[in-house]
Amino acid sequence: MLYPELFKSMEAVRWNLSHDIPWDDYDASKLTDEQAYTIKMNAITEWAALPATEMFLRDFRNDSDFSSFMSIWFFEEQKHSLVLMEYLRRFRPELVPTEEELHNVRFEFDPAPAMETMMLHFCGEVRLNHWYRRAADWHTEPVIQAIYKIVAQDEARHAGAYLRYMRRALATPNDATKLETRLAFSKIGVLMASAHRTAQALHPTNLHVNKEMYPDDTVQSKLPSPGWLEHWLDDQIRFDKEWEGKVSTRILHNMSLLMGEDFKSVQELNRYRKDLSKMQQTIVTA
Repeated sequence: MLYPELFKSMEAVRWNLSHDIPWDDYDASKLTDEQAYTIKMNAITEWAALPATEMFLRDFRNDSDFSSFMSIWFFEEQKHSLVLMEYLRRFRPELVPTEEELHNVRFEFDPAPAMETMMLHFCGEVRLNHWYRRAADWHTEPVIQAIYKIVAQDEARHAGAYLRYMRRALATPNDATKLETRLAFSKIGVLMASAHRTAQALHPTNLHVNKEMYPDDTVQSKLPSPGWLEHWLDDQIRFDKEWEGKVSTRILHNMSLLMGEDFKSVQELNRYRKDLSKMQQTIVTA
């Protein structure tokens, strides 16, 4: 089991909301209304760990180890929402999300293949780490800069934990299951490493997850300002092609390690995915 070790390692570096945030360094002159509003939107988005956890516990019912890890992930993700709301409570109380605004992002996600979901969230953590690092650079107020740097580090650790569960999944002695898992990881890897080719921000909170609610079935669509994410990325923190390239490179690097290959581009990963798909079809028709 990975959960006991992950608990110990994450417990050892866990930050304290009261003692590890430099609240006394706040400088009101360095926080604009525009910046403050994005903090509210990020706080609500982080709250969506609640429906995501409900999804994980449902779809990973047969994996108690990973389900137990959700207790860590859920706690730390909700703490991200909490620290952003605490910042607003102290310095911009009129922007603290209401309970209704928070509850609005809690809706049911349709069941999906478990390994695709795991890979999707691994990539989401990698992307969010880079988004928050960029947000820390964009903000000018020192306390919120420190907060974004801290939560970015958490997201990187979460990505590392997902990666360990993905590596464990590939260690199965069942060749058919291993092939199916490789195909799931490569399929989502191609999608999430290709964000520079799409107009849509590729993150779990911005993907459609409930057919009956379509098109209003993304977490972002449930926010008070549904279109804020693209504006935040494109016009505010300026998450440009260079930064997208960093995310893609990180995904390809970890896919190379997982698969024992050397993917230098999304095209190479996609060719690998197609080869796996052909192998699977051959097995099915044999």
